[in-house]
Amino acid sequence: MAAGTLTLSSKLSPFPYSAIAIAAYTEKSEVVYDEAATGVLLDLNGSTSDTEEEIVHILAKAGGLSEDSAKAASFFALAKTLRTAIAVPEIVTALDSLDDHLAWRTYVVGHDITSADWILWGALKSSGKTVGLLKNGKHVHLSRWSSHLESLDSTQAALAGLTAAKANKARGTKVAAGFALGLEGGEMGKVVTRFPPEPSGYLHIGHAKAAMLNQYFAKMYQGKLIIRFDDTNPSKEKTEFEETILEDLELLDIRGDVVTHTSDYFDQLYDLAIKMIETGKAYADDTEREQMQLERREGIASAHRDDTAEDNLRHFAEMKTGSAEGLRWCLRAKMSVDNPNKALRDPVIYRCNPKPHHRTGDKWKIYPTYDFACPVVDSIEGVTHALRTNEYRDRNPQYSWMIDALGLRKVNIWDFSRLNFIYTLLSKRKLHEFVNNGQVRGWDDPRFPTVRGIRRRGLTVEALRQFMLLQGPSQAIVSLEWDTIWALNKKVIDPIAPRYWAITEDKKVPVTIKGGPTAIEVKNLPKHKKNPDVGEKKTVYSSTILIDQEDAKSFEDQEEVTLMDWGNAIVRSKSVDASGNVISIEMDLHLEGDFKKTKKKITWLSQSTSEYPLIPVTLLDYDYLITKKKLEENDNVKDFITPVTEFRESALADANVKDLTKGDYLQFERKGYFIFDNVNDEDGRLEFIRIPDGKAANLASKAGPNPPAAPASAEASTKDRVPATPHAENVTKMYKVDSVYGDNIQHVDHGTNMYKMDSIYKV
Repeated sequence: MAAGTLTLSSKLSPFPYSAIAIAAYTEKSEVVYDEAATGVLLDLNGSTSDTEEEIVHILAKAGGLSEDSAKAASFFALAKTLRTAIAVPEIVTALDSLDDHLAWRTYVVGHDITSADWILWGALKSSGKTVGLLKNGKHVHLSRWSSHLESLDSTQAALAGLTAAKANKARGTKVAAGFALGLEGGEMGKVVTRFPPEPSGYLHIGHAKAAMLNQYFAKMYQGKLIIRFDDTNPSKEKTEFEETILEDLELLDIRGDVVTHTSDYFDQLYDLAIKMIETGKAYADDTEREQMQLERREGIASAHRDDTAEDNLRHFAEMKTGSAEGLRWCLRAKMSVDNPNKALRDPVIYRCNPKPHHRTGDKWKIYPTYDFACPVVDSIEGVTHALRTNEYRDRNPQYSWMIDALGLRKVNIWDFSRLNFIYTLLSKRKLHEFVNNGQVRGWDDPRFPTVRGIRRRGLTVEALRQFMLLQGPSQAIVSLEWDTIWALNKKVIDPIAPRYWAITEDKKVPVTIKGGPTAIEVKNLPKHKKNPDVGEKKTVYSSTILIDQEDAKSFEDQEEVTLMDWGNAIVRSKSVDASGNVISIEMDLHLEGDFKKTKKKITWLSQSTSEYPLIPVTLLDYDYLITKKKLEENDNVKDFITPVTEFRESALADANVKDLTKGDYLQFERKGYFIFDNVNDEDGRLEFIRIPDGKAANLASKAGPNPPAAPASAEASTKDRVPATPHAENVTKMYKVDSVYGDNIQHVDHGTNMYKMDSIYKV
């Protein structure tokens, strides 16, 4: 665990990236963001340091990073040059030197990461000019080295912590961003973790945290991850759920070294239960459920607690047959009657269930409970560290008792906090109700917190991973806002999301451009102005274009505006109907105009042609399924169901969207980020789901604390309101998002006599 604290403000400039990165990498210091801090301060073992260079040296030494101090000194000096250099030629010279140095080296000094690597990486990261120069592709070795350091889980977690601190609304408060994770007694190559989902539903975002942490530690210690299905309740479990859980894990890039089932061990578990009865550590009980709950609550012993082993074995044998008599009984561990920890008050460890099991059929009529099976199978399978949410903390002594009672190998327990989000249900039972009642379309509905639901909504695996690692070893049980995770997601998709345009269909306004091309012209433009690797798109120019009503209403007479990717134009006339809506506009093209002086930059679409038709699309947005941030134990979910949760907006998009494939990310400029979902079978329209961007205003519940019969906001009034569909599908197969923007980007150069627009949007 962390031995020190690194305190700083997220607003520092230049930002000390080296310090937070090495703190995360060495796990010797927890990073705490205090927006009142004026500098960076390391407090380690009672000593303090307040310069980035000194902090990097100290943490490198504390973390046992090997280095040649003589060689490292020259690179620290080079890092200082990179930070202070103003002239581009001076920076380029330094970059050239580093690139040559790294041509045949993995790291700056020696064969391992040292303080020299982190100080240089931080210097490069903190300089906008340097970052820009590295994007020109002329320093391949330096870029490879920098990308490697930034791709490390520890670095990603450090950067995620910084993003969270910047997004935190309570400025001036301290925000922990620790990544001092470690497993007690963990040995390299020997750690075995397990993720034990019950195959009774689909994985949700809470399960994702558990799965990712288990995989993280298995990889950290070069150990093994077991995916084990806890299939001990035939009333709720299905093979279908096992298949979808494995699909969900695949979507999260999680693959176990082995897949097992608790049912693989039913024979051994049965024998161990017999052993517990014979040794006086378990007894059969037929006390009615309500009475048993009362007795456990009040600390009253069961009437059967002191029955003989022979009687208990006889009742347990009757349970095994699944007879009417056997159904009355259960098997309880003989732990305690009145322990202050009620989890230790003789819990049930076996119960009778005559329903066929999806794997073992009719062989068994009795099944172990999770509390009994989990510690036993963990020990048998060689698990070294059982990761459990801290809601199980009261049951941790119970877990250890089972292992001790049977003389099995001990297993370490590592607690972490459960994820809870506002306006979000994570209960499998309640999620089942939404599906079965037709309030959502299925388990992959974008309103659902299931893995496939949030992936369909546009959440990337990388953002999810960063968010989970950001939680670190926190034990706090809080209801989290959604803003941080979506803000992280925006940072992931923004650099690679192609840009397209769309105009609201029933609000479109035709504009006649005087001085425009006499015939349709097409020009190839980058899909992403800052990332040419995303590819090119075709932009169509004509003398008649369409713009949004909202933009048209904002124009003043004779106002000069900028038509994005084209140039300036002057509004000459505007026709308005009796209700105040603009029905047409005339503009004069004014390419000599300065786009820097215009207040309005407008997206537009050229008139539809047979070769380049405008594509009918539907833009979908969603509200939370419930209207209350946090439901209490006695709350009835039905009282807090949001009446309208899906909003559909018809629009027209440029023809380039036809090249998209399911699961592609994109941005409709000035409208937001979207993910291409599917083609509607009924009307043939392409459907795009809006991806939240992390801004609090966009994440607020549209229903409010007392939802009206129909949304009344100006924004909502432009959209169709669609109640939850009655056509629920219980089984859905999630698509595989193999590529973010497809593998078939076409670079076609059409000849055009159109003027060049290179000067309008430089990057």
